Amino acid sequence: MDCMERANWVWTPDWTAEDDAAARIVLFRRNVTLSRNPSRAALRVSADTRYKLYVNGKFVQAGPSKGDRQVWFADDLDITGYLRRGENALAVEVLRYPLYGHSGAHSLFRTETPGLYLCGRAFFDGAESPVEFSSNGAWRCHVNRATAFYAEEERFAPLTIHEHAAGDPDAFRWKAPDFDDSAWEYAKPYGDLSGAVSPAGLSPRPAPLPYHVPRTFAGVFDIPRSEHPAETWTRFVKNALPVALPAHTETVVVFDAGEEMNGYLSLAVCGGAGANIELLEAECYEIPTENGFTKQNRLDKARGVLRGYRDTYGVLGTGTPDAPEVYEPYFYRTFRFVRLTVRTGDAPLTLQSFAYAETGYPLDAATQVSTSDASLSAIWDISLRTLKRCMHETYIDCPFYERLQYVMDTRSQILYTYAVSADERLARKAIDDFARAQRADGLLNCSYPNMNPNVIPGFSLYYVLMVHDHMMYFGDKTLVRRTLPTIDRVLNFFDARLTPEGLVGQIGGVNGQAPFWSFIDWAEPWMETEGMPTAGLTGPVTMESLLYLLGLQKAAELADYVEWHCVAEEYRRRADTIRLAVRGRCRNESGMITDGVLSAPNGGSVSQHGQVFGILTGVLTPEEGRRNLLETVQNPARYAQCTVAMCFYLFRALEKTGLYEYTNQYWDIWRKMLDNGCTTCVEAEHYARSECHAWGALALYELPTVILGVRPAAPGYAKIQVRPVPGYLDSASGTVRTPKGDVCVSWRKGADGLEVSYSCPDNPALEKIMS
Repeated sequence: MDCMERANWVWTPDWTAEDDAAARIVLFRRNVTLSRNPSRAALRVSADTRYKLYVNGKFVQAGPSKGDRQVWFADDLDITGYLRRGENALAVEVLRYPLYGHSGAHSLFRTETPGLYLCGRAFFDGAESPVEFSSNGAWRCHVNRATAFYAEEERFAPLTIHEHAAGDPDAFRWKAPDFDDSAWEYAKPYGDLSGAVSPAGLSPRPAPLPYHVPRTFAGVFDIPRSEHPAETWTRFVKNALPVALPAHTETVVVFDAGEEMNGYLSLAVCGGAGANIELLEAECYEIPTENGFTKQNRLDKARGVLRGYRDTYGVLGTGTPDAPEVYEPYFYRTFRFVRLTVRTGDAPLTLQSFAYAETGYPLDAATQVSTSDASLSAIWDISLRTLKRCMHETYIDCPFYERLQYVMDTRSQILYTYAVSADERLARKAIDDFARAQRADGLLNCSYPNMNPNVIPGFSLYYVLMVHDHMMYFGDKTLVRRTLPTIDRVLNFFDARLTPEGLVGQIGGVNGQAPFWSFIDWAEPWMETEGMPTAGLTGPVTMESLLYLLGLQKAAELADYVEWHCVAEEYRRRADTIRLAVRGRCRNESGMITDGVLSAPNGGSVSQHGQVFGILTGVLTPEEGRRNLLETVQNPARYAQCTVAMCFYLFRALEKTGLYEYTNQYWDIWRKMLDNGCTTCVEAEHYARSECHAWGALALYELPTVILGVRPAAPGYAKIQVRPVPGYLDSASGTVRTPKGDVCVSWRKGADGLEVSYSCPDNPALEKIMS
């Protein structure tokens, strides 16, 4: 980018100690006069903590990409198409969070230097000199104290993005070129911020910019209170036909996006000084019970209520039809439904329009699969939508509640991304993020970026699997060498905490009651211990030994790949010790792997999880594994079952033991989601707090990689394997995107076995394996 290299950080001189302790928005603007349309206009922009850029009133981009105290990102933007001959307004809305981690979004780092960085020029054909519009003392700024952000929950508020806002008379239409900013302060340059500590030393965004697509709501879902009929509200939301609301009235209308959505909301109004507007964003309808709420049919407005988060806005009243007053919450919102409540005061108010801009990572999902089971097509659709809703500048666990990038979740999401698109860009960022999340003891913060400590010991081992997956798909030896020291420190944490019997000792407990949280899965029998087997109350959790074993096995393959053979040998030696310890200390008289040490209190309970990971690690022989797993599949009431999050690993064990036809009964988990009106995959069957959790997008991997059978058989996809696993299906066909090109597969069960046809990319360096 042709941009001035000096640091162009500015901030408002009108900044108080009170401002510093609150989440606060600061507006920056300047006008630029151009003699003609530019041939090119380039801009580099960043901020602490977030920015939203507008040119001539049009939204351009939001950012920067999430970084931390070691790396800060900037966005390189092309704004040529937004500029025009004559007067142009550049406007930036900067949100600054306080330094204290719990006072703002947990996943957004901030530094001691609140500010805006902007560096850019407009260029012209011919000899005309470029016009510079970098951030400097020529910019004007204004602190918006009319908007306050609040914690969405008392105990755990990782977002802190929802607003109590009001129209600001000193900033009405501040993004327009004709706005008079003479009463605003001049921005104050920081001077040189060179150095290695954030926010200096800006790095380019490591993954693509998010997309923004204008959308209208699908329609009106409910009208609890209105003087206008449904047809009026439909025309309003679909065609932006204004609706007039008299003074001293209350109107309540529920709009339906038609599916779970991430979008920037925009509501335009005229007049109505003193009116109060409330937007409630909700994922679904929930049914009240004696003990709280339950989720059944997500569309049941007769018995259910909308539960979500609220944004409120006090109307200034200066809007006109030609220049309406517009309320746009700063961050994108997640919703299926938005309930609009308007309470007018002494003045009537006119609603001009209500719409949103869909946003997310620009995922090119090229893989397509069809099977003889029609229900899998609908499951594929909600799975793909779930993955998309959980991909932004990082992977996130859920867009509605947390927006945190968890290691376990992200490992699955990355595999699903590879399977549908062969896109590694966001995966590479995640791998780098988690490497920077390493603690002094060797564990990774289980969610990152995160301003706050958050440790689930077992999650660190999924990082090893994440890097191994990348090796198999892309074969980047530089990345493997770079991450192996991080992996070694993770493994050493567990090795240092082995019991005399050779098992991983008790290293965690119930969330909030122990330094670390030994979460495994949201299995129904484990709900009171918050996803941890009850064995963890009194002793070691066998699953943590099994995860350590699996991590050692995959790490050994990584080390061998970069010819660190002595390291690989050491990992395998450790793995053999763990495997023998689990076999000797954590199996009952029936040969089932127990949740803890058999001799410890609560240790003798048995779950499906132990059998699954016993199979995947080779603790159980093929015969033992098949017998044990079949027992848990055929008698689900006796054993804690793998839920949405763990079904990926359950399906791997079913595949490995030749029991893949039993996946049919587990797909019922997703069929029930569809029956209940879900448009995305829920967090867990018995804990459906989040309606959109991408660890549940299992179909995106299962259909192309297992049912069609297209997978890497050697690191870097140097060998491509086509090995369909039909299970209960009669036929399947499709096209699978791989890093080496598209693979087409079609198969059908015949009288003489499986009839398979396939075509692979014409690449002489690619070895094809058909098995």
